[in-house]
Amino acid sequence: MIAIGPALASQPAWLKAVSIIVGTFILEDVATVLSGVAARAGHVSITLALGALWFGVAVGDLGLYGLGAAGARWPYLRRFLTLPKQERTQDWFSKNVIRIVAISRFVPGARLPLYTACGFFRAPFLRFALTAVLATLVWTTLLFLLAMRIGGWLLAHQGGWRWAGLAGFVLCIVVVGRLIARIQTVSQ
Repeated sequence: MIAIGPALASQPAWLKAVSIIVGTFILEDVATVLSGVAARAGHVSITLALGALWFGVAVGDLGLYGLGAAGARWPYLRRFLTLPKQERTQDWFSKNVIRIVAISRFVPGARLPLYTACGFFRAPFLRFALTAVLATLVWTTLLFLLAMRIGGWLLAHQGGWRWAGLAGFVLCIVVVGRLIARIQTVSQ
């Protein structure tokens, strides 16, 4: 979502959906939060926002798997991949794909390396895809509802400062995600 305001409300539904989907490819948690706030403000329907979020996040997750699979086939692409530092065998990823996908959906910074590793080590695609979609439905919906709740409170009670509060909320989501990702990197 590029903007939250009256200008967004006047846009056609397809443009709102495309904006949300593109936003998920850039920063999915921020797109989720901004979509939740926009839905709370009445600028986009909840159904449209959640549907676009689910679609965009799921397509992005499947794309990460595909990127890993392509990296396994083409050595040139491997240098662009973020894979776990300790190489795991193909069997380990195949046996643990559901656990890997489900847990990494809820741990900021874990999806890129683990989803691409699932593709790289040829974890079963159907199990990966079903788990990724289910985890996306749960996580994205929870974050969306939280954003609607907090965003609604900010819009109703903060007057002229509501935009600063919304920016702080979005910044908090981004910073916490980056901090957790950094802690994971240091501990490996």
